[in-house]
Amino acid sequence: MSEAARSIFETRSFTQSDFDQFALMSGDDNPIHVDPTFSARTRFGRTVAHGMLLFTVLRGLVARLAPGAYLTSQELTFPAPTYAGDPMCFLVRLHACEAEMEVSRVCDGLVTCIGKAAVRGTQT
Repeated sequence: MSEAARSIFETRSFTQSDFDQFALMSGDDNPIHVDPTFSARTRFGRTVAHGMLLFTVLRGLVARLAPGAYLTSQELTFPAPTYAGDPMCFLVRLHACEAEMEVSRVCDGLVTCIGKAAVRGTQT
């Protein structure tokens, strides 16, 4: 990482109500996110966060680092689930025209989302 890179992080825990509200707003009411009975029978064992819910927090951090900047592309992967109640660390590192993004569980550092985005309209 270049010395000119800037970073920001935030710790946040989601609730089942957050998942439910995001489902209402986005229209993504997949039972893996909103139905605890259904989710209990899956490999996850309980409901998991929407990937785009995680991304909206990361995007907000980009906006705080670079007010007025916009994203022209993004790449995200979700190697592990994010559960309600788990404290999560949201981290963004902003380089000249790229943001590196990561979400990890606070207690053990397990990465649940990793990605990057092309950022325009900002100077680092």
